[in-house]
Amino acid sequence: MKHSPVIALLAAGLTGCAADPVQLESEKTYQVEWIGERPLIDNSHLTITLGEDGRAYGNAGCNHWFASYTREDDKLVFGAAGSTRKLCAPALMEQEQRFLAALVTVQRWDVSGIGQLRLWPATGKPIRLWPEEG
Repeated sequence: MKHSPVIALLAAGLTGCAADPVQLESEKTYQVEWIGERPLIDNSHLTITLGEDGRAYGNAGCNHWFASYTREDDKLVFGAAGSTRKLCAPALMEQEQRFLAALVTVQRWDVSGIGQLRLWPATGKPIRLWPEEG
C-alpha cells in the first residue's frame, strides 16, 4: 500500500511538533493573568521581567514596579517592591497593591498542566502568568 506525501508530512508534523514547555527565563516578559484568587481587571496590564542582574521589574497596572530577586532551581524570592507614584482609578490602585503585596510572598515557581507559569506564596493561590508574545 502506498502512502501519499501529504499523509507522511502530516504524520511527521504530529510527532515532532510539540511546543516547548514554558520556563521561567531571565530577560523575558510575562503577563499576569490572575493574582491569587482573582483575575485581573479587564484591559489592565501587569507584567514581570526578571533581569539577569537580580533585579525584577514591570508594569503593575498603573505604575512601574521594581524589586530585587533571587532564584535557585524552583525557588524564587522577591525583595521589597518599589514603584512609581502615579495615581489611577481606585480599582486599578487596589489591584496594583494586591499584586505588589502578593509578589513579596512568592517562594517558588512551577508550570501548570496547561503550560501556565505560577508563582507560589507560602500559603494560598499563585500569581498566574503567560509569556508575553512578541
